[in-house]
Amino acid sequence: MRKALGKGIDALITRVQENDAGGQNIRKIALEKIVPNRLQPRQDFDEEAIKELAASIKKHGLAQPIIVQEIEGGNYEIIAGERRFRAFKHLGLTHIEAIVRKNMEDSKKLAVALIENLQRENLNPVERALAYKKLMSDFSMNQTEVADFCGKSKYAVSNSIRLLELDDEMISALRNGSMDEGHARALLSVPDKAERKRVFERVISEKLSVRDVEALAKTFNKSSSKRNKTAETKNPEVSQAEAELERALGAKVEIIPGPDHRVGKIILHYYSLEDFDRIVFKLKN
Repeated sequence: MRKALGKGIDALITRVQENDAGGQNIRKIALEKIVPNRLQPRQDFDEEAIKELAASIKKHGLAQPIIVQEIEGGNYEIIAGERRFRAFKHLGLTHIEAIVRKNMEDSKKLAVALIENLQRENLNPVERALAYKKLMSDFSMNQTEVADFCGKSKYAVSNSIRLLELDDEMISALRNGSMDEGHARALLSVPDKAERKRVFERVISEKLSVRDVEALAKTFNKSSSKRNKTAETKNPEVSQAEAELERALGAKVEIIPGPDHRVGKIILHYYSLEDFDRIVFKLKN
């Protein structure tokens, strides 16, 4: 299978879209006989966009048939064109023109659906990452093969899949557009999950820019590196005092003793104005 996949997506899509001589494989099929592609990478369909497409089809007609495969029971499974199918249903139409394919491998069906979405509909970052991962898990492809097959760089595929390492609430925000892919990549550069969550909450509440998140990640990582170096020589009593203060204040605390350990600094970290007010309130009371 891998050898066949190496021929590339352009040739695949061209072959899928070609008609037999005289266009004999284009049929008008009843919508009730058509089912969605079970491998469809797109999970979220914008109803307003479907209505706009329906209006366009009503005015100008169907520019390109959908692609389906005949399955058992005389039904058909969509390979590409689910938005057009949904638009026809919205219009209350009963039949749609379709190119009918036979015995298409699942890997090709997934690839055609993925590529059509990438080229025409812009899958959201989560859907794209899940589609890449499905190609890898279901069809034993590695990242290099997925990249070659989808016309992407290995770096792009790898970065896309890494987005799935985020916590569920962050993935949901990325899926629904509350934050964009740039924010997500910047968050991934914060290895500490508690700190990553704090920064994410600021992204949502304060509408931080990607540059803001990158700056926060850089500052935290630099501070973390210094803390790790200090911790290697830190007195156990000082470490214990830090831990006790952190529990009491609910904030990151650093105690930095001076050269003779008789003087030093206590540093309290806050990550938003609300966080600052909360710490000050606790200190005052």
